[in-house]
Amino acid sequence: MTDSKYFTTTKKGEIFELKAELNSDKKDRKKEAVKKVIASMTVGKDVSALFPDVVNCMQTDNLELKKLVYLYLMNYAKTQPDMAIMAVNTFVRDCEDANPLIRALAVRTMGCIRVDKITEYLCEPLRKCLKDEDPYVRKTAAVCVAKLHDINSQLVEDQGFLDHLRDLLSDSNPMVVANAVAALAEIHESSPTAAALIDMNTQTINKLLTALNECTEWGQIFILDSLANYTPKDEREGQSICERVTPRLAHANAAVVLSAVKVLMKFMEMLEPNSDYINTLTKKLSPPLVTLLSAEPEIQYVALRNINLIVQKRPDILKHEMKVFFVKYNDPIYVKLEKLDIMIRLATQANIAQVLAELKEYATEVDVDFVRKSVRAIGRCAIKVEQSAERCVSTLLDLIQTKVNYVVQEAIVVIKDIFRKYPNKYESIISILCENLDTLDEPEARASMVWIIGEYAERIDNADELLESFLEGFHDENTQVQLQLLTAIVKLFLKRPTDTQELVQQVLSLATQDSDNPDLRDRGYIYWRLLSTDPAAAKEVVLAEKPLISEETDLIEPTLLDELICHIASLASVYHKPPSAFVEGRGGMTKVALPSRSQSAGSQLSDAAATPAAAPSAPAAVQQPQPTIIPSQGDLIGDLLSMDLGPTTQTAPPPQQPDTGAMDLLGGGLDSLLGGPVGAPTPPPAAQPPMGTGSGLGGLGDIFDLAGTPGLGGGCYVPPKQVWLLAAKAKGLEIAGTFSRRQNQIFMDMTFTNRALTQLSGFAIQLNKNSFGIIPGAQLNVVALNPNQSFDTSLPLSPVGPIQRMDPLTNLQVAIKNNIDVFYFSCIMPIHTLFVEDGVMDKKIYLATWKDISPSNEIQYQISNVTYNTDTISQKLQANNIFTIARRNVEGQDMLYQSLKLTNGIWVLTELKIMPGNTSITLSLKSRAVDVATAIQQSFDLILHN
Repeated sequence: MTDSKYFTTTKKGEIFELKAELNSDKKDRKKEAVKKVIASMTVGKDVSALFPDVVNCMQTDNLELKKLVYLYLMNYAKTQPDMAIMAVNTFVRDCEDANPLIRALAVRTMGCIRVDKITEYLCEPLRKCLKDEDPYVRKTAAVCVAKLHDINSQLVEDQGFLDHLRDLLSDSNPMVVANAVAALAEIHESSPTAAALIDMNTQTINKLLTALNECTEWGQIFILDSLANYTPKDEREGQSICERVTPRLAHANAAVVLSAVKVLMKFMEMLEPNSDYINTLTKKLSPPLVTLLSAEPEIQYVALRNINLIVQKRPDILKHEMKVFFVKYNDPIYVKLEKLDIMIRLATQANIAQVLAELKEYATEVDVDFVRKSVRAIGRCAIKVEQSAERCVSTLLDLIQTKVNYVVQEAIVVIKDIFRKYPNKYESIISILCENLDTLDEPEARASMVWIIGEYAERIDNADELLESFLEGFHDENTQVQLQLLTAIVKLFLKRPTDTQELVQQVLSLATQDSDNPDLRDRGYIYWRLLSTDPAAAKEVVLAEKPLISEETDLIEPTLLDELICHIASLASVYHKPPSAFVEGRGGMTKVALPSRSQSAGSQLSDAAATPAAAPSAPAAVQQPQPTIIPSQGDLIGDLLSMDLGPTTQTAPPPQQPDTGAMDLLGGGLDSLLGGPVGAPTPPPAAQPPMGTGSGLGGLGDIFDLAGTPGLGGGCYVPPKQVWLLAAKAKGLEIAGTFSRRQNQIFMDMTFTNRALTQLSGFAIQLNKNSFGIIPGAQLNVVALNPNQSFDTSLPLSPVGPIQRMDPLTNLQVAIKNNIDVFYFSCIMPIHTLFVEDGVMDKKIYLATWKDISPSNEIQYQISNVTYNTDTISQKLQANNIFTIARRNVEGQDMLYQSLKLTNGIWVLTELKIMPGNTSITLSLKSRAVDVATAIQQSFDLILHN
C-alpha cells in the first residue's frame, strides 16, 4: 500500500486529532501521525502548532520515525528557533548512539537546521563525528562542515574544522576522501579570495588518485575538479596523472567523463606540445566524446556545447569524426543547431564535399529555422575554406533556383558576405540575384541586395532603376534597408555622377527632411556635407577599400576560451560565459586561466629573488647594448621612489599646471606668442546643408573628376615593440612596449611576461617628471601572471603632469612595482604620438607666423631614400597629425607647407621640398621652441620610411 492515503484526509479538527495521536503510547499510531504531519507540511498546510508534540517523538529507537521527525525539524526550525532548542539534547545524545546511521543522521540534521543558537551546540558533536570510527559518519560530518561554514564561516575557522577536513584527505575510506574534497571545494567557492584550502602536493595527489578508483561517481567528479587545479612539477608527473585519469573516460556517467576531459585538456597545455604522448591523448579523447552523442537529447546538448569549446581549442581531437555530427531527422532543434555549428568548425578542404552535401540536404527540410541556418552555414564554409568557395557558390545558386522564398533570401544574405571575402571573383552571378529582386521581403535580404547593387553599380547597367524602385516605398522600409539604400545611391552617384544627380538629391532629401530616424538623418547630413564641400573626401570615405571579413564561427576570444576550458562540465561551458557573468554575487571571483607549460613548474624562486630589497638600486654599472636606457638611482630617487609601496592600486595624480620655469625651457607655445586663444587657428565651419526642398546640394553639379582622387593613408604609425625591461634585471619580469596614438589619446602599449618561476602580481606604475608632463591616465591593468604567461595591456597617458626637461627630450623614466620589488627603466617616446588632432593652422596665420619667427630658428634637414610620391607623403604625414596647409609647384619642384601642434601647445611649421624622381627631400622646420626640432626631424624620418 502506498503513502498516498496521508494526502487525502479531510477531517475537521485535524490538528487536534493529530496532537492526540502524536502523544499516543502506541508506537505505530505515533508513526502514522508523524507521516500525516509530514504529508500536510508537504502540501503547504501550516502544522507548526504541533512542533512540541513532534519533537517529543524524537525519543525513539525507530530509525524511520526519527528520520520523519528530523525532516519536520529542518522545515520548521527557522520559524520556531526557540522551540528548536528543545531538540538539541536529543541531537547531542543521538550523535553518541551505538548505531552509526543514527549518529550520521543527527549530525546531518543539525547541519541543515540554519539556526544560530543550534550551531553553538553542533561544534562538539561534529568534532567527534569527524573522528568517528565509522566511515559513513565521517563522510557525513565532512559535508556538515561545509554547511556550517555557510552559516558561520568564522566559527568553522575558530574551531579548527578546516584542519580536520584536511586530515580526512588522508582517510583510508575513499568516500570520506571524496566528501572532504567536496566540502573543501565548496568552502573555497564561497570565499574565492581566500587561499587554496587543499595543499595540492605530490602526496595529496596520490591519495586523491587512489580514492578516485573506489568512490562513487559524484565523489569522482569532485576529485577530478580538484586535480584540474594542480600544476605538476614536471612532465613525467603530468603524464602519470593523465594515465591514472584516462580510465574515467570510459565511465557510464557523462559528468565524470566531461570532468576527466577537463583534467586532460588542462594537463595537455602543460605537456610538451606535438609530442607522441599528446597525440596519444588526443586519440583517447575522441571516443568518449562521440559516445556522449548517443545519449538522451538533453545530455547530447550539454556534450555538444562542451565539444564546441574543445574543437576550438584542439580541433585535432574530432577532425576524423565529422559523421557523428550529421543531423538525424528526429533530433530536437537545439541539438540540430549545435551539430551544425560544430560541423562548420570541423570543415576542412578534406571533408568539405561531405559537409556541403549534407548542408544542401538540410536546406530541403521542413523546419524553416533549420533551413535558414543550413543555408547560412554553406556561406560560412565558403568563407572558411577558400578552396571550396566556388563549390559553395554553385550550391547556393542551385538553392536559389528552387525559388523557395526563405531559401533564396538567406542565400542572398550569405552571398553578400562571400563577395566581401572574395572581391572581383564571383560577380558574374549578380544578374541571377537581380532576377529575384521582386521576391525579397525580409529586411536583411533586401539590405544585402541593395548593398550588392551599390557595391557593383558600375557593372549593373540598370543599377539606377533598381535602386529607384526601392525609393518608391522608402518610408515603409526597415531602417536597415533605408541606411543601406542611402549609402548605395551615394556610391552609385560617386561612380556615375552625370546621370544620377537627381536620384542622390531625392534620397538625401528623404533621409534628412522626411525621416524621424536620427541614425538615418545623421548619415544623410554627413553624406550631404561631404558631397557639397569636399567630393574627393566623399569618394575616399564612401568608396574606401573595405576590410575582408573572416570566418565568423570563431567568436570566442582566446583568453575567454581558455577560461571556459577550465570550466568544462559546468554551466559556464553550456552558456559559453564565465561564471562571473551569471552567478549572482560572484562578480569579483578569481578568473581562471589555462596554465602554460614550464620547464620546471612548481619550483620556487631563490631566496635572493623572492626577498624584496630594502632599498632598490639601479643597475647602472652593468649596462649592455640594448634598446632601453637604464636610469641611474640619482635620476629617480627623488621622485619615483616616492611611490606608495603599500596597496597595489594606483590612481593618476590630479592635473597640475606646469610651472613657469619648465615652460620657459621648452618655449611658451605658439598660442601665447600669437596673442592667446584669440589668435589660435580655427578650422573653417562645416558647410550646412540647405534646408529647403530645391536642388539643395549647393555645387554638386560642379564636382570635379573623381576618378583620380588619391586614397587616404593609413593610421598613425606605431613603432614595433622593444624590450624595455629585461627579465635578468627585474627578477623574472620582462616588459616590451611601444607608444601609439588613437582616439585622440596617447597609449603606452606593453606586454608583461613572467620569466620567473613564481606568480607575479600587484602591478602598479609611476612616471617621473618629464618634458611633456606625461602621466598615467588610468590604473595599470595587469592580471596576476603565472610562470611563462604573458599579458598585453594599453595604458592611456595624459599630458597634465609636472614638467621637467629630459635628455633626450622624449625620454620617460618609469617605475614598475609588483609583489617582488620595484624596478626602473627608461624608454623613448616617439614625438609624433604627441602631435594633436587640432594642429591645422589657417593659411593666413601660417604665413604670418612663418614670417614672424626669426630666420635663426629655421633648421634644415635632408631625408634620404623616400620612395613615395607627393600625394602619398602628404597622406602619410596627415595620418600622423602633420597637416598640409598649402601645396605649390615651383619650377617642377613640389612644395608642401605643413603645421603640427604638440600636446603642450608648441606649434611647428614645416616646408617639404620634393623633386619628382629624386629620393632625397629637404625638410625645413620653424618653431619658437627649437629644442623640439631634432625629435621632429626623427619622427618625419620614421614616418616616411615605414
